[in-house]
Amino acid sequence: MAEVLVYVDHVDGAVRKPTLELLTLARRIGDPVAVALGGGAAGTAAVLAEHGAVRVLAAEAPEFADYLVVPKVDALQAAFDAVSPAAVLVPSSAEGKEIAARLAVRIGSGIITDAVDLEAGELGPVATQSAFAASFTTKSRVSHGVPVITVKPNSAPVE
Repeated sequence: MAEVLVYVDHVDGAVRKPTLELLTLARRIGDPVAVALGGGAAGTAAVLAEHGAVRVLAAEAPEFADYLVVPKVDALQAAFDAVSPAAVLVPSSAEGKEIAARLAVRIGSGIITDAVDLEAGELGPVATQSAFAASFTTKSRVSHGVPVITVKPNSAPVE
């Protein structure tokens, strides 16, 4: 099965719920490979493995705390180059969307923001998005490159 990169949102090693939701969604389309950055990143491995991560790539460096997003994008791109994933999942926060957008530009891929569900498709992952206060839903997929997808919090149950 193809690997799926999952960007880990954590505070000093305490993994936040949106990351656990991403791992659940990632298992639907491949094998999750978690990327944890910053102080306490190595301490996330046990929780991430418990929730389905087949591998955890962790990096602790002062620049992750000292700068905004560029060092995180650099590290995520290095993980992307090392893993060659089928998709990249990022929590849909202000920072997450910026990281995802910058990564998509760097790797020459399309991006889908604010997905609420994911499923495997013949031509790649298919994302479901809500529109107009959830009165409509759309299904979309990236047509060029490896999809970079941000997922809204509370979109999937933690498994």
